[in-house]
Amino acid sequence: MLAYEKLLLENKAWAKEQNETDPTFFKRLAAQQAPEFLWIGCSDSRVPADKITGTEPGEIFVHRNIANLVVNTDINLLSVLQYAVEVLKVKHIIVCGHYGCGGVKAAMTQHHFGIINHWLKNIKDIYRLHREEVDALPTEAERVDKLIELNVKEQVFNLAKTSIIQSAWKNEQRPHLHGWVYGLSDGIIKPVYEMAAGSHIDPLYEYDNL
Repeated sequence: MLAYEKLLLENKAWAKEQNETDPTFFKRLAAQQAPEFLWIGCSDSRVPADKITGTEPGEIFVHRNIANLVVNTDINLLSVLQYAVEVLKVKHIIVCGHYGCGGVKAAMTQHHFGIINHWLKNIKDIYRLHREEVDALPTEAERVDKLIELNVKEQVFNLAKTSIIQSAWKNEQRPHLHGWVYGLSDGIIKPVYEMAAGSHIDPLYEYDNL
């Protein structure tokens, strides 16, 4: 059996089990989705949002990319964000990184990775701003972990800088923003940063005509 054929068999088994457990499950899902959460996570295959949070289909709206970045010129991310906030009316947005992130590790080197260099530059900029704090740590593992946490915080701040979030904060007092880091070695999520709806940021980034 080919690897992809196994996936199709597993899908059929899963669908059968869901129907037996809850005969109306797929009917409800097909009718609508009303998640409370938008998850912006890393593409790493070891960090599936539903598995590590114990949630079911329909409960989390998900966007994933390398190193869980919120880049304010990324039309893919912005489209997901706008839909989640303005249509789905999510109450919480979670940026979840993970310890041992290969993207963050790569950004800390001078190695040329080709096209991905353009993406990793966003992390390099964060490293440059916090280099003294990061480099003061004694081991490479500690330095990488610290930058992973700082990266998550910066991405939460990048969310807050968008007009999409600021408009929702001003008019509907939602969503709350959360920065988490998942531990590959123990399966535990560590909250590292929170921004309640309506939090003030640098006035330079606050729009007055929303």
